[in-house]
Formats: sequence, structure tokens, C-alpha cells
Amino acid sequence: MDLARPHVELSYVDAVHERRRRPLLECVTARFEDVTPVRPFRWSRGERHFAGWYWSATTGQHVGFESWLERDRLLLMDFDSEVVGIASQPFWLHWHDGERERRHAPDYFVRLADGSAAVIDVRADERIEPKDAEAFEVTRTACSQAGWGFERVGTPDPVLLANVRWLSRYRHPRCLHRTATDRLREVFATPGPLLTGADTAGERLATLPALFHLLWLRELAADDLPVELLGPRTVVRLAGGSTR
Repeated sequence: MDLARPHVELSYVDAVHERRRRPLLECVTARFEDVTPVRPFRWSRGERHFAGWYWSATTGQHVGFESWLERDRLLLMDFDSEVVGIASQPFWLHWHDGERERRHAPDYFVRLADGSAAVIDVRADERIEPKDAEAFEVTRTACSQAGWGFERVGTPDPVLLANVRWLSRYRHPRCLHRTATDRLREVFATPGPLLTGADTAGERLATLPALFHLLWLRELAADDLPVELLGPRTVVRLAGGSTR
């Protein structure tokens, strides 16, 4: 098979819930960040993977995942200020390998703030078999033809993931207590320890959820977030502003 420019078609579920199959280059302007997944997320006793739905602060909707690793990557994309749209299992890629037709459903389609798009496949390095490697390479080539980015990602950094997982508990707008938020912005205009600043801003029951929500929004920043677990002495500062 010629992997340099394989003939690729996409099948997907359109806005009126009808299945479509079209050549790749006829689909490059489609808003795949808004489509319905092309296959269901199933839960079965004894399965090694764990599927589910995650409420995304980016989209305001639930996005599916088929494993904990996909869920972890979804958390990180939801936290990424450059990501403005996410869809899971957006389409099937169809191609012929010289012997039979093959297909692959990438894990995520992502729309970025500058209008560009990326396709994301999630698979741990040690779990990539030859047929998976071929599917990822065909996907990479197809995305290049379409003008989309492509990335195959594995296990994320554990410290960053732990911090984002904690902050994700406070991602919902209900955590945005207005009075506490205004005080936190004032307090952290001068960088200082997380817990000291929360106490200075008011009662912890109000200020801590708002503080974590502002960290989620990137209105507040913790410079050591990728390398050190959040704690009472984490230095927090005012950042450039909300992206959501």
C-alpha cells in the first residue's frame, strides 16, 4: 500500500443524524467538533477499558471517552485555553490497504482558537501494535492532506494531570462566586501563597472554589503547575485574563 497519499474517505453523522460518506477533501471545512460520535460508548462486565461521558467546560456538553487514558487526555484538552471545540469519535476514515478496506475512528477532533483543527489519537506507547501504527500513519497523512494537525498521544505527565484533575472539580461556572472572585483578583495582583491569599480574600468556603475556578480559567496562574502538586504554599499570581 502507498501510505504517501492513500485514497481516504470519511463517514460521519451529519446535523440531521444521517450517515454520510464523502471523499476526504470534500470534508475539510466541515465542523466536526459539533458532530455526533460515529459509534456508541458501551460498558460491559469484564472489559479492560472503561467508557464514559465527561462534561466539558469548553463545549458546555458531554464528550465521550472509551478509556481512562482518553478521559485523562480529555481533561487536559478541556483545560487548554487554545481549544474551543472537542468531539469524540468524529468520523470513520476509510482506505484500502491493497488487500481489503480498512477503517479507523480517531479519538478526538479538536477546533483551536485560531480556527485551525487537529485530530487526536490516544494510545499508550506500549500498546501500539503494527495495525495500529499503520492506522495512525494513514490518519497522519490524511490530516496533512486536509490541512489538519495530527497527534498520537500517550500517558500524560502525572503531576500536571493530578493538578488539572483537581482543578477540573471546580470547572463548572457555579463555582464563580462574584464577590470572592473580585477579591481574589485584587489579592493575587501581588503573587503569594495559595491558602494565605484565599484567607485574605474571605471565607475559605467561598474563596477556595472560586480560586480553583479562576486557575481553571487561567485568570490566575500557578507557574509550577506542570512540575509541582498544588498545595497551600503554591505561589499564585494574576494572569492575563479568562479565555472562556
